[in-house]
Amino acid sequence: MERTFSIVKPDGVKKNVIGKVIDRYESAGFRVAGVKMAHLTRTQAEGFYAVHKERPFFGDLIEFMISGPLVLLLIEGDNAIARVRELMGATNPKEAAPGTIRADFAESIDANIVHGSDAPETAAFEISYFFNAFEQF
Repeated sequence: MERTFSIVKPDGVKKNVIGKVIDRYESAGFRVAGVKMAHLTRTQAEGFYAVHKERPFFGDLIEFMISGPLVLLLIEGDNAIARVRELMGATNPKEAAPGTIRADFAESIDANIVHGSDAPETAAFEISYFFNAFEQF
C-alpha cells in the first residue's frame, strides 16, 4: 500500500469538479485517507513549491495557487504515485491522454486542475506539509 498526495487546484474548485476528480481516484480503486479544503497563503505556497523557486514560472505558479481555495487529498492504494499521475494525465492538457483528468477538465499547462506527487520522497514531504498525524486515516 502506497500513499501519495494530490491537489484539486483553484481552477478545479472554480469549475466545480472536486467530486469528479475524487470519483476518478475512488473509481480507480484508491482510498481517500485525508481531505481538506484550504486557501493557501503566499508563504505556504512558496514553501510548498520551494523546489521550483529558481524557475521562470515560479511567480505565476504561486499567484495561481493562492488565487482561490483548493482541495488537499491524501490518496492510498497499490502503486499510488504512478497510477495517480497516470489518471491525471500529462501536465499540458493538450498532450494528456483521452479520459485523463487533465484531458477532460484542464484548460492550459498553467491551469491544469490537479497536482500529484512524482516520487516517494516528494509524496512524504507533501503529505506532511499539509496533513498532521491526526488528519490521516
